[in-house]
Amino acid sequence: MDSQELKQRGNWGSKLAFIFAASGSAIGLGSIWRFPLMVGLNGGAVFVFTYIIAVFFIGFTVMLAEFVFGRHTAKNPVGAYKAIRPGTPWKWAGYLGVTGCACILSYYGVVAGWAFGYFYKTIAGKFKGDITWQVSDGIFKNFAADPVEVLFCLLVIIGITTFVISKGVKGGIERFAKVLMPLLFGLIIILAVRAVTLPGAGQGLAFYLKPDLSKLSPKVLFFAVGQAFFSLSIGVGTMITYASYLSKKDNLVSSAGWVCFSTTLVAFLTGIIIFPTLFATPGISPENFEVSTGLMFQVFPMIISKLPGGAVFGFFFFFLILVAALTSTISMLEVPVAYFVDEKNWSRKKASYIVGISCFLLGIPSGLSQGGVPFLTKLGFFAKMDLVFGNIVLALGGLAISIFLSYVWKIKNAIKEISFGNTRFRLKPLWVFNIKFLAPVAIIIILVFIRTLTG
Repeated sequence: MDSQELKQRGNWGSKLAFIFAASGSAIGLGSIWRFPLMVGLNGGAVFVFTYIIAVFFIGFTVMLAEFVFGRHTAKNPVGAYKAIRPGTPWKWAGYLGVTGCACILSYYGVVAGWAFGYFYKTIAGKFKGDITWQVSDGIFKNFAADPVEVLFCLLVIIGITTFVISKGVKGGIERFAKVLMPLLFGLIIILAVRAVTLPGAGQGLAFYLKPDLSKLSPKVLFFAVGQAFFSLSIGVGTMITYASYLSKKDNLVSSAGWVCFSTTLVAFLTGIIIFPTLFATPGISPENFEVSTGLMFQVFPMIISKLPGGAVFGFFFFFLILVAALTSTISMLEVPVAYFVDEKNWSRKKASYIVGISCFLLGIPSGLSQGGVPFLTKLGFFAKMDLVFGNIVLALGGLAISIFLSYVWKIKNAIKEISFGNTRFRLKPLWVFNIKFLAPVAIIIILVFIRTLTG
C-alpha cells in the first residue's frame, strides 16, 4: 500500500484509540436500546445468560476472525475477500456486509434520532417532575408517530455521521470516540446504582437475574446469538473495516477481548437500570409486561425524574446516549464508504456524502413505521428490517467469515496473523475449535430453523 493510498484510507493513532472506537461501535444502542428490548421479549434472565454464553463462545470467536481478516488485507469486506480469493464468488459475502451495514444504518439511524429527540426534549424540560409510566409512554408514542419530528431527527443523525466519516479515521472517528465513551460508562453505573435502590426494584432484578429454565427455547437461542452479533457489530464487516486500519504490532486477541467485555458490561448494566425501574413502577408486573421498540426511552425519563438534579443529569445522560448512538452509526457508514474509497477510488468526502444521503432516503420508511404511516405500522416494517438485517444477515456474515477463514484461507494463515503483536495465544485451541466447528454449526442450525424460531 503506497503512502497516498494509506493517507486516503487512514489508520488508528494507537491501540487504545482502536479499542475505544470498536467498543463505541459495539456498545452504542445495540447494548443500550436493543439488549433490554430482547431481554423483555425473550424470557428475561434466561436470555441474559444465553446471550453471555453466545458472546463468549461465538461472538468473541467471530470478532477475532474479523480482526484477523481486516488487518491482514487492509481492506473493506469486499476488498478483503477479493484480496485473498480474487475472481471467486466469495466477494458476494463482502457485498452482503456492505449492503447490510447500509440497511441497518437506515433503521438504526431512526433509533439514534429518537436519542437526539430526547436530548433536546430534556433541554426543553419535558421530563421534569415525577414522570409516571403512562406519561413517559405517551411522550414516546406521540414523538415516534410525528413524521416531521422523526425524519428531522434522522436527518440530523445521518448528517452528523456523514460529517464525521468525511473527516477520516484519526480526525473523525478516533477523536470522537476516545474522549466521550468513558463518560458513558460512569453515567450508566450511577443510573444502575439508583435503579436497584428504588422501592420494589427486587421484582425487576428477579426477572432480570433469576433464570426460569422453562422459558429456554430455540427461539431464545436464535435471538441471543443475533443480539451477540448485533451488539458486537460483527457479521457485516464493521470490524473487518476497523481492523483494516490497525498496525501489525497491535494485539488482536486482547483487543477483541476488551471490546467483548466492555460491550457485555454496558449491556448488563443497562438491564440493571431498565428492569428494576420498570417493575418498581405501579401496575407493571411480569403478567402484564409489554415491550415496545421504545422501551429504553419509556424507562429512562422515569428514573432521571427521581434523581436529585435530574434535569442536569438528564441533559448529560441523553447527550452521551446520543454519542453512543453516533459511535455506532459512524461505524456502519464507514463500511460502505470504505468500499467506495478502496474499490471505486472515490474520495472519502464524495463517498461519505453519497452513501449518507442514500441511507437517509432508505431510512424514511422505518422512520414512518412507528405510527407516522398506518400502512407501514401495520406491516411492522421496522421489526421486519430488524429481523432480516439485525439477525439473519448478521448470522450469514458470521457464517461466511467462519467458513472462509477456516477452510478457504486456512487456520494456519490466521494464526500467523494473530502472532503479530501476540506471541502467546493461550486461547488458540479453543478459538480454533470454535471457529472451525462450533460457530458455523450453531449458525447453520439457527438459519435452517429460522422460520420456526421466529414464529
